[in-house]
Amino acid sequence: MRSLNIALLGSRGIPGNYGGYETLMEEVSVRLHDLGHQVTVYCRTHYTPRGKRQHRGVRLVNLPTLRTKYLDTPVHTCLSCFHALGQGYDVALLVNSANAIFIPLLRLSGTPTALHVDGIEKRRAKWGPLGRWVYALSERLACILPQALVTDAAVIHDHYLDRYGVDSSLITYGVEPRAPENATILDRLGLRPRGYFLYVSRFEPENNPHRVVEAYRRVGGDTPLVMVGDAPYAERFIADLRHRADPRVMFPGSIYGDGYRELQANALAYVHATEVGGTHPALVEAMGYGNCLLVNDAPENREVVDQCGLFFRAEEPATLTALFEAVLKDSEETTRLGQAAAQRAVDRYSWNTVTHQYVKLFQRLAGRTNEPG
Repeated sequence: MRSLNIALLGSRGIPGNYGGYETLMEEVSVRLHDLGHQVTVYCRTHYTPRGKRQHRGVRLVNLPTLRTKYLDTPVHTCLSCFHALGQGYDVALLVNSANAIFIPLLRLSGTPTALHVDGIEKRRAKWGPLGRWVYALSERLACILPQALVTDAAVIHDHYLDRYGVDSSLITYGVEPRAPENATILDRLGLRPRGYFLYVSRFEPENNPHRVVEAYRRVGGDTPLVMVGDAPYAERFIADLRHRADPRVMFPGSIYGDGYRELQANALAYVHATEVGGTHPALVEAMGYGNCLLVNDAPENREVVDQCGLFFRAEEPATLTALFEAVLKDSEETTRLGQAAAQRAVDRYSWNTVTHQYVKLFQRLAGRTNEPG
């Protein structure tokens, strides 16, 4: 297999310390490098340290942007695409459907491009009318401009196929459970193994942190609920969320690396309350670490979890309250569900498999489909 020169654009960058796209960029880019490919990840200077030029063998290009809710992503992606001109990339992966409009810039240099569209962004509550219009337009452009479309869940794949008649490459996220090297976060937060509920997500309305807090208020006992996350440009929502929470709810902020792995590996149960998007990395990671899963009953979440979790309806917090109480009462069933989730993660969600799927896609786009993969 000949080496490919690959560009990954559209995320905040790596190391992956923010969300799904950043996790994808780090996990896949490092594995692509290990397979012998040249990989460049475009990063934002406010996210990746300005002087950092490589990460685990992956080349980093740090470019500025305008740090506002609506301009952060498009300004950085536009600059990244201009930088990519003349770099001699064989293929590019661009993430976020809002970035579809910049694909013609990449094509000026003859770089075939795949676009990863994630979920149906126009449905996210955080966007106002302008944001929803931009994502509705981008969804249509995503069907026209890239040489390949990538979706990460069958629900999203079917949406593009049924609505626009456009097929896509279905490539999920992965998980590689690793024991933390330094077990310190539980002590710092005063937690004990299997003695807390865990929620991990950006604090945005469609991820329903407010409903999780409301549901937990009605649960008896003193088992803590640890709400890990934050969100840019959502200060008022987050302040209200903290105000509504009872004293058993902990808000340690965003936690990454060993601390994050330690929390995932030791939770009594993991709460996943999203209602928009495709395959959510934090849910797949919770599965990989053998957590009992309490999951909002949305089609894309059902697709990931199948029979390995307990389902609630986010719009009815009492249904989550009942699951909290069930977990506290039945430790045997909690353990069984966690073990089933871990096995499903092994069977279906592997970063190595994901990376090889991207290699095959990149080879096809670069005209190397006859080469061994």
